[in-house]
Amino acid sequence: MSTREAAATTEAQEPGSRIKSSSPRQIPVVGVVTEDEEAQHTFKPMDLNRVIKLLEETDKDDLEEKQIKSVKKLMECYQNGFPLRDLAQIFKILNLCAGKIENQPRFIESAYNILKLCGLPFLKKKASDEITYAEDTANSIALLGDLMKIPSSELRIQICKCIVDFYHAEPPKKHITGYQQASSSYKIQMAEVGGLAKTMVLSLALLENQLVEKLWVLKVLQHLSTSEVNCTLMMEAQAASGICVHLNDPDPSGQLLFRSSEILWNLLEKTSKEEIIQQLSNLECLLTLKEVFKNLFMRSFSHYDRQLRNDILVITTIIAQNPGAPMIESGFTRDLILFATFNEVKSQNPLIKGLKLSNCYEDFELKKLLFNIIVILSKDLPTVQLLIDGKVLLALFTYVKKPEKHKIIEWSAAQYEELQLHAIATLSSLAPLLIEEYMLYQGNARVLAFLEWCESEEAFFSHGNSFHGTGGRGNKFAQMRYSLRLLRAMVYLEDETINEDLCEKGTIQQLTGIFKNIIKSNDKEEAIVLEIQSDILLILSGLCEDHVPRKEIFGTEGVDIILHVMKTDPKKLQSGLGYNVLLFSTLDSIWCCILGCYPLEDYFLEKEGIFLLLDLLALNQKKFCNLILGIMVEFCDNPKTTAHVNAWRGKKGQTAASLLIKLWRKEEEELGVKRDKHGKIIDTKKPLFTSFQEEQKIIPLPANCPTIAVMDVAENIRAKIYAVLGKLDFENLPGLSAEDFVTLCIIHRYLDFKIQATHKQRELANKSWQNFLARTSNAKTLKKAKRLQEKAIESSRYNEQPPNTIFHQTDIKGLNTTVLSGRVVTVESTPARLMGGPLADTDIALKKLPIRGGALQRVKAVKTVDEPKKSIPT
Repeated sequence: MSTREAAATTEAQEPGSRIKSSSPRQIPVVGVVTEDEEAQHTFKPMDLNRVIKLLEETDKDDLEEKQIKSVKKLMECYQNGFPLRDLAQIFKILNLCAGKIENQPRFIESAYNILKLCGLPFLKKKASDEITYAEDTANSIALLGDLMKIPSSELRIQICKCIVDFYHAEPPKKHITGYQQASSSYKIQMAEVGGLAKTMVLSLALLENQLVEKLWVLKVLQHLSTSEVNCTLMMEAQAASGICVHLNDPDPSGQLLFRSSEILWNLLEKTSKEEIIQQLSNLECLLTLKEVFKNLFMRSFSHYDRQLRNDILVITTIIAQNPGAPMIESGFTRDLILFATFNEVKSQNPLIKGLKLSNCYEDFELKKLLFNIIVILSKDLPTVQLLIDGKVLLALFTYVKKPEKHKIIEWSAAQYEELQLHAIATLSSLAPLLIEEYMLYQGNARVLAFLEWCESEEAFFSHGNSFHGTGGRGNKFAQMRYSLRLLRAMVYLEDETINEDLCEKGTIQQLTGIFKNIIKSNDKEEAIVLEIQSDILLILSGLCEDHVPRKEIFGTEGVDIILHVMKTDPKKLQSGLGYNVLLFSTLDSIWCCILGCYPLEDYFLEKEGIFLLLDLLALNQKKFCNLILGIMVEFCDNPKTTAHVNAWRGKKGQTAASLLIKLWRKEEEELGVKRDKHGKIIDTKKPLFTSFQEEQKIIPLPANCPTIAVMDVAENIRAKIYAVLGKLDFENLPGLSAEDFVTLCIIHRYLDFKIQATHKQRELANKSWQNFLARTSNAKTLKKAKRLQEKAIESSRYNEQPPNTIFHQTDIKGLNTTVLSGRVVTVESTPARLMGGPLADTDIALKKLPIRGGALQRVKAVKTVDEPKKSIPT
């Protein structure tokens, strides 16, 4: 063997093995190693119990030196890692060393060296060792958190390094025969079982002024928080609030803020979001977040700073979703509104002096995040005044205009388009809360002018990259969609000032024209076009409802677009693109824009509108039936409607009457109404009773809630079918079968069957009166009723009485009445003529007040009066 090979072999030997050397110096040997063990490159562990016993001794001379020496030998023996089977004893030795540090500082080095080896992978002899020694391992790792109490910076940092090494384990320096490295995730799992994360969070309270140690603990928590189990433990230790309040602590390195924000993110993602939000929703946390965000907003010069600033804003946005978070009280809301609008609205606030956003990605994201958080903050009504003071609507309206050519703006074309759409979407949420400001800034005029540009043929290439720009690439549909959403939100307020202003500016004609142009254009972007059409019809419905002059403005052109939609291929209703919504909007517009205006009703009938309604009804789609039948009921008030209804023919020559009767039978079948195979009534006492009504129990309802009977009429279609057939007089109805005539008889008597409940109540009332007369006119009947009453009362009482209780008899014996009687005193209110009315003196208990009529009056002489023995004379 060459000298180099011999040297390499010597370096590969395990400490503690016998090494042949030419040097006369003897190397200390720990443990007894046989020749066979030397050949196999293994070791025989030392007697750990002996080391423990030595460390526990306290009354011998030169003991400290022996103890430290024994620990050094231990380190030499286990320099390649600790076996799982010895872990409990080794950590006991570590704990004993740690306990001596306060009085014997030399043991810091011993504890430090043991902790250093803890960073190496643990070793197992058998595959089952990981399970066998799991409890010992978990308890040992948990001890690391407890050792953070030792006031030694060096030791605390080494503990943190040891835990971080769990996630970045290095392989042992040399392979030990007979041992294998424990799985890489074993330590991490045992840390979870031992609850290490919780003790590490609690250790932060000991490091208020130790920045270096605090940063190391945060690094540990950053690693631990990648696990859901650890995040739950950290949440229990109030980690979120404990970390958040120190975000703004001085730290030249910047690590504190970065690691803390990362931990908060992990806690929000991997544990109960509601609980973490609750922990962060206090004034101290929000004041800290405000200062951190403010500093980053004004001094973000690097990519890293801007990214961190945005992360803090997202965390704040999540907290703002909690209505109980003191966003206004902390002043954070006011600052956020200022930062969101300073580019568009000039302000003299020193916070934004000289500030300017660039078109870099982080600043662009910041702008969108600010728009988003303003919408969330607006859900708290006290924020409204701050929105007014900050002129938020004015800032957002700066985006509601066509792009100006040759104007230098800070955003790229794609960025500006996305911000424009986001601003209009934000207006849809804020403008309904700020009606006066909306009108002050001429909101209607701005939106209508922008819609005019959207409809124009002016060249504009939309990028359509964002969420808001979906379906709008290469056109202006995205801008039109969000503008119409804004108008719809304002019209739905039913504020007459807004609606009147819209109508005066020609909104009805403009929207009708836009709808007609969309029909002509035949664009391929079906989903967005259908949404635009639906919104137009909903806006028109809101403007025209209960207002005949506006219906006349809607005119025949409006009726034509409604008829066009009603002719849509029924197969498209199942496409999922939005045809169902469009049809609902169309039916709503018939109700609001046509019904009640006789010229439009006649035009609708002339254009075979009733035929189209019956065609839709024949599709037998339950979601449309109720609304269509309601429209039919209203249209039947027009005398011209009857002829159109009778003239309609469906598939296989089906008549309108036959269709309505068929719908009635289907409705009763779904409701579980009892009928025989010929459609005749089975239960004559309850001819209209449904299975739902039979199963339903009596539920007490407040006075302002509709009764079940009223809801039954409103929700099922039988009442509407009865009304339509009633308008047709139930006679001379063509195309009916024998079964149809049976059902028609039931429909004809619908109201009679519904009054029948009233008759029953009258019968019960009459019976009760007859019983009362019998008791008062016949003594035997009265005594019998009294006995039955007493028996019922006695049977309702609780028979078993608790011990040591006194039973008080409430009945008065010998009374021959069936009225419940007892020892009751009735106290009537003092008449108003005695009290003097609402202007009476309030100090009545201390004054003698004369009764003179009218209001009570003060008197100068005050005299206390003894309690009267007799009633007050009148």
